[in-house]
Amino acid sequence: MKTRLIFSLFFSILSVAGFAQEKKETGEAKKVQEKYKPNFMVGFDILNAGVSFFSDRILYQGFISSKVKGNIHAVAEAGFEKNVYQKNGYDAKASGPFVKVGAFYMLAKDLENEFNGFYAGGKIGGAFYNQEYMAVPVRGFGGSGSSVAFPSSSQTSAWVEGTLGGRVQLFESNFYIDVNLQPRYLVYTSKQDDITPMIVPGFGKSSSKFNMGFAWNIAYKF
Repeated sequence: MKTRLIFSLFFSILSVAGFAQEKKETGEAKKVQEKYKPNFMVGFDILNAGVSFFSDRILYQGFISSKVKGNIHAVAEAGFEKNVYQKNGYDAKASGPFVKVGAFYMLAKDLENEFNGFYAGGKIGGAFYNQEYMAVPVRGFGGSGSSVAFPSSSQTSAWVEGTLGGRVQLFESNFYIDVNLQPRYLVYTSKQDDITPMIVPGFGKSSSKFNMGFAWNIAYKF
């Protein structure tokens, strides 16, 4: 009788221990699964690309973003811009690629879809481009006006920009519309003969350090 009780107790302990171990492994697996959940969104700015067919400015740009943690999303952008500047006696052109990296925070989102909503954030941008001045105004003798030309040269610029925008899902598909404003401030630029560049790819056309960008993207979520 005592032997039977001892065996019953022994097997009961093994059963409880096995159940506890299985529960622990299940919890750990669930924790790992919750920790890593791939989510990428890739988008292309169709508005500026479309306008490129009807203006001197050619701009192609796209982005890739991913949710990092909670409401925080990392984002990277890349593109190519070609433009001209003809104003106040200046005649210049520039073209080249640019990149931006940063993050944004979802300020408000849909309870049923966390990728729907409004966001704000910031990025650091940089461009490596070629520029050429066909005419730069200079003051001549006796106050007369004239201009000089400069050959093509390679330049580098960097800026910071804010991001304020929103996303909305298209019906029940994986496609989204992503629209955002991008206030920018030029923090560094190389110069050719001490001439401040009038065009910086990715930053825009401006004679000052402040500028405003806009993007209207079609995005796809993987």
